[in-house]
Amino acid sequence: CRLNGQKVLGEATLSEDPCVKCTCSGHKLTCTKRSCPVLQCPLSKQIRTPGECCPRCNDRREEIHRGSPMCILGKAVHFPGKPYHGDQCSNCTCQNGTSVCEKSTCPILECALEDQQREPGECCPSCPMPAEFRSTCAAAGKVYQNNETWSLNACTSCECRAGEVRCANIQCPKKKCGPNETLLSVSGECCPRCVESPAVCTVFGDPHYKTFDGNFYSFQGSCKYQLTADCVGHTFSIRVTNDARLTKYSSWTKTVTLKLEGVKVNLGHRMRVKVNGTRVEPPYRLNQTLDIHRSADGTEVIVETALGVKLSWDGLNFIQVQVPTAYKGKLCGLCGNYNSIFRDDLFTRAGLNMTHNVWRFARSWAVGGPKACTRQRKKELAARHPQCKTKKLYPLCKPLRTAEVFGRCNSLLNPDNYFASCKFDMCECPHRQCYCDSMAAYAHECVRQGVQLPDWRTLTGCSRNASGLLPPAARAGGGPLLLLEPNAIDAGILQQLPGGNSIRRHPKRLRRPKLIEQREQQGLELDLPLHLTHDRKHHKLLHHPLYRKQQLQQQQQQQQQKQQQNNIPLQPISGNRRTPPPLQR
Repeated sequence: CRLNGQKVLGEATLSEDPCVKCTCSGHKLTCTKRSCPVLQCPLSKQIRTPGECCPRCNDRREEIHRGSPMCILGKAVHFPGKPYHGDQCSNCTCQNGTSVCEKSTCPILECALEDQQREPGECCPSCPMPAEFRSTCAAAGKVYQNNETWSLNACTSCECRAGEVRCANIQCPKKKCGPNETLLSVSGECCPRCVESPAVCTVFGDPHYKTFDGNFYSFQGSCKYQLTADCVGHTFSIRVTNDARLTKYSSWTKTVTLKLEGVKVNLGHRMRVKVNGTRVEPPYRLNQTLDIHRSADGTEVIVETALGVKLSWDGLNFIQVQVPTAYKGKLCGLCGNYNSIFRDDLFTRAGLNMTHNVWRFARSWAVGGPKACTRQRKKELAARHPQCKTKKLYPLCKPLRTAEVFGRCNSLLNPDNYFASCKFDMCECPHRQCYCDSMAAYAHECVRQGVQLPDWRTLTGCSRNASGLLPPAARAGGGPLLLLEPNAIDAGILQQLPGGNSIRRHPKRLRRPKLIEQREQQGLELDLPLHLTHDRKHHKLLHHPLYRKQQLQQQQQQQQQKQQQNNIPLQPISGNRRTPPPLQR
């Protein structure tokens, strides 16, 4: 259909009368006109915004309480039982303090809104009779011939009719895109459309999963599982290892493993990274197939592959996997099958739909056998029915629904699933900040949707002190972020490779500590860590046989010196433990 030179596929409005809406159906154009409501404010207080159909009141209304019911319309007060006119086109009556009006609808006019005339006492305006027929139109400094059309933009076109410029605007329908779609404006098109974007799977907290197709579920297994994999081309696979952490019903993600062709990447606790078994420090590149780096704020390790697969890991429990649209319908695992249908995401390895039984679905994707589990099978079955004993910490989850923190995102992303996950995590939380996991996942999704959030960590009290990162003062020099090694004696050595990558060797533990002689006796300067200078306080050295032997030698030397001074013969002390004297009967 065409309306004033504009090609109409759905809905369009006339620029000269915004109340007219036309719809194209079956190559027929049907137009309707909206009837504006009767306003209670006088005409002097009514304003009309350009482009809007109906006027509105400029001032606020105030409720007046009177003894008898009455109606206030404009500047007049009306009582029940007597009809009155709300405006030139409406007949009203007062019922229970409310004006009930019937309004006449005016026909659609072909002249511009500024050219329409209304006679005194008449309801509907009319178009003036043309004084003479004009064959040209002037608009924006240009002259157009009669019946000539032109476009102002992708949404508006105009036509010259008997000297009058008639325009039509396309009305874009409100669209809601799917979980893997983004609303984008295409050049040359009026209305934005949903464009398929890379799919994202998220794991956070006491593991809660959001599949590629948007299905939300929770699973507290404590074994190793296949998170997602290319089950058609077998180009990559991602596995996760969950740890129960000595809890009855909970578990958290401990490690993430990405396998490509000839490459294996392990992401561990506190953002430790290994490539083919060798510890590396981001940024790290490998033959244009692998790129490992940290996020801009240093809170995540990001692994990007040449296949388009992107993996994010915060070193605690947050995982995000992003895959391109080329893998649609080819994936399997805990993240679903990625076919834009969330109802069939919970399919087992054998192809059974277990939407009603999440545990059976998830256990079918377990790998590694019973040795990969941190909880016994009996206790693992008991975790299917978790029990929440305390609800005192539930108020910590309320910021997810607070306008001051996440109000900008609540209209785009429903926080109910994250709120329920937050309450579940606080049931068996080993510390008081488990609620931060759900908030971090929700904030991450909001940022991905293009929402700018305030400093939600400060507003909610969520800090990253437990992440294992060095304090800001320790990394103010601009160097790479280092991780604390609480169980290692030496912090390790960073080696620079020709490609700019840095490999971090494993810190070696002191298995056979060497004896530390006094510097006066040896005459040597020992370059030892500070915490090894006080060797007698080291718990590993106190009970070491070499250390005990050295102590015995020192005792023997002291006794020999005393013997020479006092000339008292003493028996040497042997290394064996003294036996008690026999009991006397």
